[in-house]
Amino acid sequence: MRYLAPPIWRLPHANNLVLPHNTYVLDRKQGDVNGDGIPDKVYLVGEKPDGSSGIFEEHITLIIIDGYSQHMTTVELRNNAGYNATLFLGDFNHDHVADILVRIDAGGSGGYLYAYLYSFRNNMLKELFNSDSYNKEYSFHMHYENMYKASVSSPSLNVLFLLDLTTKGPEYLSQFYQEDGKLKKPTQGEVLALGELYPIVVQRNDMNYDLYVLQRIIGTINADTLGYVENLLTWEQDHFRSARLTVSILGSQLITPYA
Repeated sequence: MRYLAPPIWRLPHANNLVLPHNTYVLDRKQGDVNGDGIPDKVYLVGEKPDGSSGIFEEHITLIIIDGYSQHMTTVELRNNAGYNATLFLGDFNHDHVADILVRIDAGGSGGYLYAYLYSFRNNMLKELFNSDSYNKEYSFHMHYENMYKASVSSPSLNVLFLLDLTTKGPEYLSQFYQEDGKLKKPTQGEVLALGELYPIVVQRNDMNYDLYVLQRIIGTINADTLGYVENLLTWEQDHFRSARLTVSILGSQLITPYA
C-alpha cells in the first residue's frame, strides 16, 4: 500500500467528494475509525472505463475523511482493479475502534478475491491483513490417491486432509482409477487462492469480528469443485492466527452407485 498525493480528489466545504470524469464512488461507510468518538467518512472510489453502467472498476482507491478536521487520507491498493468493490467497518484487532475491510472480486473463472484490512486508530494507517500474504502462508497441495481418495496437505502448516471421492460416480472415477481402485497415473488437482472472505462474530458477548476465509478445492479442471478449505482467523496480540482450519465437502444424494 502507499499514500497518494491528493490533487485528483477534492473535498469542498459541503464535505462531498468531487471526482474526475469516469471516476465514481463505489461504496461508502460512516463510522469512527480513528478512535476520537466522532464519525468519519470512508469511501472506495474508482474509474469505470465503460461509464457509470460498467461493472469493471480500476484504480480503486480508499479515501478516509476525518470527521473532526475533515483531513483526507487516500490510499492506493496493491490490487486495485476488479468488480464489486465493497467496504465493511468493524473491530477486528480488539482495540474498540472500527477497522476498515476492503473486498474486490478479481473476476475470471477462478473466483479470486482481493482483500485488505486496515486500522486507522489515531489517524495512523496500519495494514492488518492482505490477501497476497494470506495466499503465501496458506498454500496447499492436492493429489488424487489410491482407493478413490484425494489428499489436501500443507507441509508448512503440518496438516493433511483426506477426501472421499466415491460419491463422484463410476464415470468420473474411471478417468483416474483402474477397476481395483489404483490410480492409472499420478494426478494432481489444486487448492485455489482465497476466494471468499467474510467478517463474522464468534463471541456473542462482544462485537469483535473474526475473518472466515474459503479456498476452493478443484480436480483437474476448474469446473470440478471437490470441496473447500475453511479457515477461521482471529486476532491475537499483533496478527491473525488460525483458530480453526478444516476442509468441507459437497453433499451428494443418499443413494449412490456405491451404496
